[in-house]
Amino acid sequence: MEDRLETIKWTLKKYNQEHLLNQYDNLPDNKKEELLNQIENIDFELIKSLYENTKKELKTQEAKIEPIEYLDKYKLNDMYKYYEEIGKKAIKEGKLAAVTMAGGQGTRLGHNGPKGTYDIGLYTHKSLFELLSDSLKEEGKKYGVIIPWFIMTSRENNSATIEFFEKNRFFGYEKNKNIFFFVQGELPMVDTEGKILIGEDGLIKLAADGHGGIYESLVKNKMTDKMRELGIEWVFIGGVDNCLVKMVDPVLMGIAIDKNVTAAGKSVVKANPKEKVGVFCKKNGKPSVIEYTEISEEMAEATDENGELLYGESHILCNLFNISAIERMGKESLPYHSAFKKATYIDADGKKVVPDGPNAYKFEAFLFDAFGELDDMAILRVKREEEFAPVKNADSAGVDCPSTARELYMKYYNL
Repeated sequence: MEDRLETIKWTLKKYNQEHLLNQYDNLPDNKKEELLNQIENIDFELIKSLYENTKKELKTQEAKIEPIEYLDKYKLNDMYKYYEEIGKKAIKEGKLAAVTMAGGQGTRLGHNGPKGTYDIGLYTHKSLFELLSDSLKEEGKKYGVIIPWFIMTSRENNSATIEFFEKNRFFGYEKNKNIFFFVQGELPMVDTEGKILIGEDGLIKLAADGHGGIYESLVKNKMTDKMRELGIEWVFIGGVDNCLVKMVDPVLMGIAIDKNVTAAGKSVVKANPKEKVGVFCKKNGKPSVIEYTEISEEMAEATDENGELLYGESHILCNLFNISAIERMGKESLPYHSAFKKATYIDADGKKVVPDGPNAYKFEAFLFDAFGELDDMAILRVKREEEFAPVKNADSAGVDCPSTARELYMKYYNL
């Protein structure tokens, strides 16, 4: 134990992070062990590099941005049935799995618990998890299969999520047979001096590594191995907060298979040129998503000969991947982006500090940053009112909130 502690102290001194052991002697034995494990698992070179990047001016590399081709689901005419039949065949053969990213808490909604356990106010009082489960099971019945369901939680909400599913008997699924839970990756938060923060529990203050960590988490947690065992070839990845998400879409699958691409994404047309959403595009000839902050007003308002926005295909976090693409993209971490956040922490004297404003950096990766690794990607435009009803804000925001999602859900299902 002494040798281990000395090695850790040497590492911390090398990276000027000795404060991480300031309260070590005051911790119970189990917490001491956990803290040492955390420290041993930190990639200090990575954290040092990420912190240094926050001090650099962001250099936007010159990139050739072009509109991306897309298919409109409701303008496919005769091809609709063609693609649908290809997709149906693959689904019936048990080649599709669904992944739900559910690492968030419902704090912004005033909900105490995992966001997936939130009730959007339907008369049935079903949670987001149950609404997604209903949809998956209904689609499975159509094709005579059970669609395996993989749920990505976070360290913060993993136990509560699994308890919720246990309480609800996994909504008819069987744990470790056709429903699987795995925890997304995390990175330490650092202050403006590059010091790693200690949380109120005396342990390293960690933050989820963003939805871009999905590929690495699937591989590291051996979920892709499990998928291979089940004969899965295609994986739909979506968020827990979209109550109208269509995880099983034979048309989307059929297009991906027919066009021989390893990824396909769904888009909805921008509500207006200034809508604050990322849009699909081609960047240096590769599929990509460009953020609304990176697109000029001229590009945002540009239209084609039919009056359609050239950059109007919003990325709605509804993507289908061939399992080989996930395995390839999950071998290494994606580039991380920094976000300046407000974080409560324990100072060098062991006192709790609650800041008035942002005081720390968290680092996260974006799922679409991996699109550049793909040679091509099929984009399918769908109807917002049929497939996109996110629950991100409290009702006071008036947009992407429980009341708007509830209204869209009830209208779609004629409730």
